[in-house]
Amino acid sequence: MIDCKGMVLRDAGLPAPYADSQPLKLETVTLLDPKPSDLVVKVIGAGLCHSDLSFMDGNRIAALPMLMGHEGAGEVVEVGAGVDDVKVGDKVVFQFAPSCGRCEMCQSGRPQICLAAVKARGEGGLLSGGSRIRGADGEKIAHFTGISCFAEYAVVNRGSVVVIDDPIPLVDAAVFGCAVMTGTGAVLNTARIQAGESVAVFGLGGVGLCGVMGAKASGAEIIIGVDLEEAKREKAIELGATHTFDARDPELASKVADLTRGGVDVAVELAGAIKAMEGAYSVLRRGGRLVTAGLTPSGAKFGFDHGDLVANEKAVIGSYMGSSVPVRDIPRFLRMYHAGALPVDKLIDGYLGFEEVNAGFDRLAQGKALRQLLAPHGVSPA
Repeated sequence: MIDCKGMVLRDAGLPAPYADSQPLKLETVTLLDPKPSDLVVKVIGAGLCHSDLSFMDGNRIAALPMLMGHEGAGEVVEVGAGVDDVKVGDKVVFQFAPSCGRCEMCQSGRPQICLAAVKARGEGGLLSGGSRIRGADGEKIAHFTGISCFAEYAVVNRGSVVVIDDPIPLVDAAVFGCAVMTGTGAVLNTARIQAGESVAVFGLGGVGLCGVMGAKASGAEIIIGVDLEEAKREKAIELGATHTFDARDPELASKVADLTRGGVDVAVELAGAIKAMEGAYSVLRRGGRLVTAGLTPSGAKFGFDHGDLVANEKAVIGSYMGSSVPVRDIPRFLRMYHAGALPVDKLIDGYLGFEEVNAGFDRLAQGKALRQLLAPHGVSPA
């Protein structure tokens, strides 16, 4: 067993600013010994993501109390008795959709939507069964997406990590566990953008900007970034967008139509907002496809003109974790990073200690940050 510090969510929906209300509490928790198919990982970096925020603010429902954090990287310090392909000292990136390899979805080649994993995630446990986190007096604390990396250490199932052999600083490798897989994956894996196509990305946070970079890498001819924040639109231009628009522009659809001779081939919604979904659908050309990887509040509904969908043969496609196969795609995206095609280091705003995390989520909620990284053990000099 290991005692360590971690950020626990006990009360969702507390008011902003979070620096005052402190929804995430720094607590000492006990990590139980790993089961045979589990690992213990020393967390080196963990990204602050809108997915965490959506549970903190109550827009999505979770079993509480829960130790938060799902995007991260670290070093293996203990290996379960049944794991023979990972060793102590290995560097790993967490991935939040492990797979059993046996269910219907896994058998059909879609491990990112494994049925066993979604059941375990909903129960706040690991794929190997149950929670390994305990609070004071043995209180059971739920895992967040089977990872819970806002902590000094994490107990995870073997399937929740991808071993990497890469020179990237391990703290920075954290962003490959969610932002890169979700944003770049939505473009390359789900949308399968072809060279010469036109693309509009709605929502230019960390995930959305990874989508912009993925669109550029795919050879898209016109890449449009859409967001409320001017600074994010400027960053999109820096990272490969050819044009940007304010999401509030009432003439957005007509301007995009003029620019693209009728609308874009692909619209990618990465904001997690119904308004963004509506905007993305409005800019599609005939035969266009809308891919969405943003998570809206539970119960939110998106509507469209059914006749338009049919008569113009449009498509609306969901994308979970960018339809990624992590063991394939994380090394692939790392190679693209080193080749200069995915300069994700330009998304990193800075490194935080535990005491700064709540204020970091204020900055994220206000649109003032792209990717802030919690460094539980500090950042070693380069």
